[in-house]
Amino acid sequence: MSRKLPLAGGEIARTACARGLLRTGVEEKTGELLSAAVLAERVGWAADLVSGMVAALLAEHWNAADVDVLAAGEDAAGRPLPSNAWMALRRLGWTAGPAGGIRVNDRIVRIAQEAAGRTLRAAKWRADLTAGVLATWPADPARRTPKEWDRVRAAVPGGEYLPSSVIKGRTRQITAFVKQHGRMPVNVFEVEAAPRIARMLLLSACDQQQATLERADEPGRALLRLQLPTRPDPRSYKDWTWISCPLSLPPTVPAGAVLHLPTLRIHRGRVRADLAYTHAVPRTQRSGHAVALGVDWGLNTLLSAGAARLHADGTITALGGGGMFRAAGVLAKQHRLRRQGEQLHTKAGHYQRLIAEDEQHALTARHQVLAEEIRHVSGRRSNLNDALARAGARWAVDQALAAGASLIYVEDLRSMEARGMGRTMNTRLSQAVRGQIVDRMRHLAAETGIAVVTVPARNTSKHCPQCLEVLRHRKAPDRPTIAGWKWALCGSCGWQGDRDAGAWKRIAARGLTHQTKTVTDRTTGAMAIRTVTDKLEAGAVITPAPKTSRTDRSKTGPTRHRTTRPTPRRRRTPSPTGPSGPAGQRPEGHSPTLDFARAGGPPSRTADGCPAQPTGTRA
Repeated sequence: MSRKLPLAGGEIARTACARGLLRTGVEEKTGELLSAAVLAERVGWAADLVSGMVAALLAEHWNAADVDVLAAGEDAAGRPLPSNAWMALRRLGWTAGPAGGIRVNDRIVRIAQEAAGRTLRAAKWRADLTAGVLATWPADPARRTPKEWDRVRAAVPGGEYLPSSVIKGRTRQITAFVKQHGRMPVNVFEVEAAPRIARMLLLSACDQQQATLERADEPGRALLRLQLPTRPDPRSYKDWTWISCPLSLPPTVPAGAVLHLPTLRIHRGRVRADLAYTHAVPRTQRSGHAVALGVDWGLNTLLSAGAARLHADGTITALGGGGMFRAAGVLAKQHRLRRQGEQLHTKAGHYQRLIAEDEQHALTARHQVLAEEIRHVSGRRSNLNDALARAGARWAVDQALAAGASLIYVEDLRSMEARGMGRTMNTRLSQAVRGQIVDRMRHLAAETGIAVVTVPARNTSKHCPQCLEVLRHRKAPDRPTIAGWKWALCGSCGWQGDRDAGAWKRIAARGLTHQTKTVTDRTTGAMAIRTVTDKLEAGAVITPAPKTSRTDRSKTGPTRHRTTRPTPRRRRTPSPTGPSGPAGQRPEGHSPTLDFARAGGPPSRTADGCPAQPTGTRA
């Protein structure tokens, strides 16, 4: 199968990932059919061998010096390091091997080096962030002054656009270390231990001597071939055998996409395959847009969105009244699980204090049960967050497609901090999955060539979308008994409406007027408008639609009385004088009416009482 993707004009290559499932396998040497349980067992044996080598590599190189060497991108001779993590580790001489007596091929070692190299490269950002926070440690860690915020952002790479919550999280982590050890940590490697690596096989680090993936003759099917051990501790290469696994491709994978080797992992006794593929998508543009969708993060509703159009004369009008994405049921369940998790953590902490160092304590078994229940509740919360993120992102992209928008403007998440709104609201905001929604929104929008751009969220709910005057917030007129400030009213131009509806209008108008200032991050490819200028902001207003003229409907006389009771249907066929039959049913029913004057009078009847067929014709 060719690995080159043909591209047409206005298209770019995009790599995405889809989930698959390996249900069975066939051992090529013997022809034995492997069940799902046996296949999961053999994949687990290979994953255990890889995890052991990864743990050894991280334990040896989890320090500031080695992480800096790997992040520098050069070896001892000054040559640039390869982009592949396993090749970079081999260039530096960082190797690993299985335990004594176990025989694995070189491709399994590559998988371990790739996983360890990716983890060590990712640790560089955390190390620089922690170093910047330590270098500018504030006088009061719980409350930084504006000058202290400026210093810490200047000391952190990319700190100017870093969310404040990330810096606050690192500050709390260092504060907990100081409280426990009575001193400041030297770097992040004292604060954090070497992370645990999941049991998975990164087949992308292999070549055809370890694994291959080809499309099958049947559409929507592929065949994965890989070498797996026949025992948990293979002693020779004879203990490794080729397994053929049919793979059903998800419907989201295009027919012309180029498939890449997947990542295998064990989940609930089954082998999951994270399948990467490359396909062609329309190229997104940073500017030159006429229709955009504005998305606002609400307090009472998760998402509020609507479309706006930029006309040739520079005016902006709203396309409809917008919509709201409500997930009250999912959020309520999420809050219940959060409270349950907090109670379980409190109880488990109390058990831990009672157990102390006594492993034979009577509460040890109960503590283990609580730990398992905590993991179960955490898993349910993660699944709810994933489902909520997928649904919210799909809704926003569908709104853009329905409105014909070529890009989506979203509020910048840096200003979304849970503070100053009460304990309940602060907790609700901190549990929102806004970051996941934006990531999935970018993923779905890229499939159709729609760009997702973040804009500053300052004063989007404070100023009027039509005249930029300060709004007055009050209770909603349809809910006067519910506390809150959901309704907005402008005293200058008279605009009034839901504050979230006014916010998405402000976001869409701000994005359309500042679209020439859109920048693209080189590392992530995310688009953003980072600054707002007063000159362009003055034109970021929504022009109200002109009122349509209608004919004069004023009254010139009294209104004719109309009864609310409908007039009964008149019968044109007279009822018979005598009983029509044993059941007493009237003969007219819904039969057509005849002209009895020309037919010679009413119809005659037969011996059994039924009307005879008329001999006349209808006029």
